[in-house]
Amino acid sequence: LKAKFTRLGNKRLTEYCESKQIPMNRCGKLVVAKDCSEHPALDELLRRGKVNEIDLQAITEEEAKAIEPRVKTCQRALFSPTTSTVDPTKVLQSMTSDAIHEGIQVRCGVQYLKKTQEGIFTSAGNFKVGYLINAAGLYADKIAKDFGFSENYNILPFKGLYLYSDEPKGAIRTNIYPVPDLRNPFLGVHVTVTSEGKAKIGPTAIPAFWREQYCGFENFNIQECMDLTLRQMHLIGFSNFDFKKLAFQELRKYSRSYLVTLASALLDGVQPEHYTSWGRPGIRAQLVNMKKKSLQMDFVLEGDDNSMHILNAVSPGFTCSIPFSEYVCERIRPK
Repeated sequence: LKAKFTRLGNKRLTEYCESKQIPMNRCGKLVVAKDCSEHPALDELLRRGKVNEIDLQAITEEEAKAIEPRVKTCQRALFSPTTSTVDPTKVLQSMTSDAIHEGIQVRCGVQYLKKTQEGIFTSAGNFKVGYLINAAGLYADKIAKDFGFSENYNILPFKGLYLYSDEPKGAIRTNIYPVPDLRNPFLGVHVTVTSEGKAKIGPTAIPAFWREQYCGFENFNIQECMDLTLRQMHLIGFSNFDFKKLAFQELRKYSRSYLVTLASALLDGVQPEHYTSWGRPGIRAQLVNMKKKSLQMDFVLEGDDNSMHILNAVSPGFTCSIPFSEYVCERIRPK
């Protein structure tokens, strides 16, 4: 589903931002190789791009440096000219306004508590439900289980942090990504140019010990901490991917100097003194198939005549959001 929706999602979201005059940075994206051993992975990414009709160009090292003079790559790279960055908060604010204009009620700060005979019980009282769409992110699996779904799945939260540069706007021209490990859904530390033209490096993907572990002991939940700790220990011992290695590598990224070192493999002139400000954390609601002991790579939905549950909508979920939401609506079965 990711492959199906990425190209169309990019096009539709770009058109939406243009129609609403939401600022975008059409910066493009380079995918670079640290050495020749990563060339086969570049070839595989290019092949997948062609299969999915994505505008992805194989370029030389010299051509990559013409796009971004500071980039570091071994002989070759890939370039995505249609990649843009945008402030997602502005997009969400605009879409919320659109929904309200269409007569949809938006209730912020309302907590789901349990399923009832006629619908759901929340912190704002009872709601009768004609058809429920569960897009609760970090809590999607818990809600789905109340409705008889997500039997083999659980959410495993990962904390994402970015370090922001204080270099002038335009100091870096384009997004720069390493060749990803195609065995897991994380893209590795990369350089992103924001919609305002500033640069940031990251993100981390550090296992969290409760679902909303944004800062310190904020939102601490002892039951979630116990459940997630046991789940992580189980994955360390029995997963079919190296969760222990992944967790150790990610914990090292709490170190600013280590994150800067990783970014230095992509870009010349990455100076630690320019990267001192951490951005607000985000939590990735990563779905795990507990039966297979594996991270889910693609979007996952389950549902019936009464409800639909979006269990996994990780990156590039934002890019894919418009066609993905249409896909969800098409799958709703009328009673």
